[in-house]
Amino acid sequence: MTHTEPWLRIIEDARHYPSPHNSQPIKLRPVDSRAAEVYYDLDLGLPAESFGIPFGHVCAGVFLESLRTVAEGFGYGVAESLDHSEMDFGGTDRLHSLGTVTLTPQPVTEQAQERLQLFRARRTSRRPYDARLVPAEAIMAATEVANAGGHTFHTTSDRRTVRRLVHINQATLFSDLRKSAVYEEIMTWLRFSKEEARNRADGLSAEAMLMPGSLLRFAMTHRGLWEAPVIGGAIRAMYLNTMRGVRQLGWLEGPFGKPTDYVEAGRTFMKVWLELTAHGVWLHPFGTVITNPDSHRAFAREVAADESGDRMTWMLFRFGYSKTPPLAHRRPATSMLIGATS
Repeated sequence: MTHTEPWLRIIEDARHYPSPHNSQPIKLRPVDSRAAEVYYDLDLGLPAESFGIPFGHVCAGVFLESLRTVAEGFGYGVAESLDHSEMDFGGTDRLHSLGTVTLTPQPVTEQAQERLQLFRARRTSRRPYDARLVPAEAIMAATEVANAGGHTFHTTSDRRTVRRLVHINQATLFSDLRKSAVYEEIMTWLRFSKEEARNRADGLSAEAMLMPGSLLRFAMTHRGLWEAPVIGGAIRAMYLNTMRGVRQLGWLEGPFGKPTDYVEAGRTFMKVWLELTAHGVWLHPFGTVITNPDSHRAFAREVAADESGDRMTWMLFRFGYSKTPPLAHRRPATSMLIGATS
């Protein structure tokens, strides 16, 4: 392939977009130095989970906003011609078309440079937080960003509510492990050692989850023991230990009824994440609370969510302050470009 530039340079940064289980499903096929086709690799999706398919489009929205942020930082505007067709995980074509993006040279503004630096600084923090409350001005800024995207940003620092939602998140893992399809999907993406995480450059590493790899491997390959009183209790306690210091939770609510909604939701989430990053705030999505039907109902009931019509409370996350989390591994930029060679 001859049209790797400027795509390779842009993707070198854009590949650090967040994705469920760090599966990195987005691929690009450059048509020339300005246009590229965008695809979702269905073999890297998470269809076993309820709402796993809609979140493929959410991931696409997250990526498109990431791509725009990086491209503008390099002096390119991005025009999109998107395909919002439903994803068919059972089909023979494993690359689902998301549409085409086109670059147009433009001046690099100071704001574009700042947003690129924020994108480079953004990380998911699964570390214990230090119990400080995020200032009202940061929450207001994130609220305005969400509103601009047609969504509502809610937060709580009520101790009982936070504790209840953290326990719902913990219980979700136990619930998901009972479902063989979801369990097998989770096992596909767990990386139990630093070497495996580095070599595979994807998935969820034990290190990032603050758990000893050998212990995590034992626990996950003996899921029946999670029901045992002593061992199950120990695993619950180990998981809750990573939630120390969580004082605030946030969630996003808005249109979530069709692929166009899902893409825009993902775009809005990425903008909110960058806004919080601008205020020195880390966050950690609790995605499985949304994709597990029972947990979702418990969460929505706890926060009195408005899920009338096509509205849904579609994202929950903890946010606050922690030590700087490790940078998650990513596959090389060439792996995202169809036809490129390393």
